[in-house]
Amino acid sequence: MSAKSDRAKTSGIVRRAYPVQLEVRAKAGTSGVSTIEGYASVTEAPFEMWDWLGPYSEVVRTGAFGKTLAENPQVQLLLNHSGLAMAYTKAGTLRLSEDSTGLHMSADVTASRHDVGDMLAALDEGSVDEMSFAFRVTRQQWSPDYDQRDILEVDLHRGDVSVVNFGANPATSVGASMRAADFDRLDEADARALYERLQRRLEPAPAADRHPLSLYLAEAELLG
Repeated sequence: MSAKSDRAKTSGIVRRAYPVQLEVRAKAGTSGVSTIEGYASVTEAPFEMWDWLGPYSEVVRTGAFGKTLAENPQVQLLLNHSGLAMAYTKAGTLRLSEDSTGLHMSADVTASRHDVGDMLAALDEGSVDEMSFAFRVTRQQWSPDYDQRDILEVDLHRGDVSVVNFGANPATSVGASMRAADFDRLDEADARALYERLQRRLEPAPAADRHPLSLYLAEAELLG
């Protein structure tokens, strides 16, 4: 039987999405390049999460990005967490910093690229207004009842900040809204975390309570 303390065992890459206001402007002195600014994460703003045990609250605390930013992480700007990078910290076209609001990002993007042009048009007309970021939690603190998670420190290296249509459910941890084709691309730690979550979710019910269709229903729920 799963206990709420099992929440503290989940590891791997996670993503969180936030409604944001992204500012787009032409970069001064550089033809064909636009600069996008906004927040990929907001700190000290509790939001509701869901997992296999139900709802809980999560807060990214101020200072969570200090250590990873000091280590010059390699982070890319993506669209919906996929596709070719539109900006990159290593190239100097993506700049990240933490302030009192959260994780601020500023990116120089080439408007002549079709994918960038489509993204800029969607931002300009207001069709897209959310950002998400991919990261690993390196330090956290749970309340005694495991109903609130404070994220104290994260690792952004080889993660991304993304402009997204709709962010994946904040409850999504590794694999919660994955397509079957994505499983083979998981690293060992992420695959193990997903496997353990599925084990807990699909563990057999006591014989007295088991319905003949329970296996079918569990498989249907997992696939659909």
